[in-house]
Amino acid sequence: MTETIINLETVNPIEFFGVNNGKLDILKKKFPLLKILSRGTQLKLSGAPEQIEGAREKIDLLVQYLQRNGHMSENYFEQILGGDDEKAIDNFMDRNPNDVLVYGSNGKTVRARTANQKLLVQACDKNDIVFAIGPAGTGKTYTAVALAVRALKSKLVKKIILTRPAVEAGESLGFLPGDLKEKIDPYLRPLYDALDDMIPADKLGYYMSTRTIEIAPLAYMRGRTLDNAFIILDEAQNTNDLQIKMFLTRIGPNAKAIITGDPTQIDLPKNQHSGLFKATKILRNIDGIAHIELDEEDVVRHKLVKSIIKAYNKFDEAHTRESEKK
Repeated sequence: MTETIINLETVNPIEFFGVNNGKLDILKKKFPLLKILSRGTQLKLSGAPEQIEGAREKIDLLVQYLQRNGHMSENYFEQILGGDDEKAIDNFMDRNPNDVLVYGSNGKTVRARTANQKLLVQACDKNDIVFAIGPAGTGKTYTAVALAVRALKSKLVKKIILTRPAVEAGESLGFLPGDLKEKIDPYLRPLYDALDDMIPADKLGYYMSTRTIEIAPLAYMRGRTLDNAFIILDEAQNTNDLQIKMFLTRIGPNAKAIITGDPTQIDLPKNQHSGLFKATKILRNIDGIAHIELDEEDVVRHKLVKSIIKAYNKFDEAHTRESEKK
């Protein structure tokens, strides 16, 4: 049996070990043949030399990630530990600085972390309009916002316009407190959250006050020509035919647009059909318009989100088969 000590003095031990040693427990489960003890800023590994070497390589990757980003969720911690594919590891480690879309608040790097997210980035670089379709948690909106911020910082566009249809998702908009802006802001909050990750608060406040960055409900786009802008239509599954056509025909010269949507979360009234899917069919073969589909393998939220999506897909498929039999 061999013993080795690994010093973790270059990272915050609480970030490495996790609250109540939650991440340390994940590390122990990954290497059950090793005895792993934590002492202050040190890890003591005891076991077979080849097991220790394998653990050391993974721990080095975890330390590199923390040194670069300062924080790491348990989900990322587990994914880095479980990634035996070199390409999968590269998704986390920022080994190619050209892959970084934005250096966000507190030095955080924002980059495409899955194969389909990278396809979304490539599609945006080559096309002026991109449809990004996929379930919750696949990074559609976050990646789109990062691309918009990159374009603004690179002076490829003069402004960013982020918009969503203000569709009630089971709640009544009219009963929410406040004026119209206060009623609508909760529907736009995911867009604010993404921007908060990528732009310092004082700079973001300046951009918002000068309308360099504009966040507004889709209805506010009617009659406008959106020029020299990076435009994102989020939650487009909740648009009808006229709304999405109105949006697409607002796009002016020197503009890019990304349209995101989740076919499993349509909140329209039962008598209305989503315009997103008709639009993707009609515009499928037009040069300059790209279509990217993301799936559960692109989920970068909590590890259970992927399992939840798979479970719902399995249920829906079984329900469809039963309906076809009747």
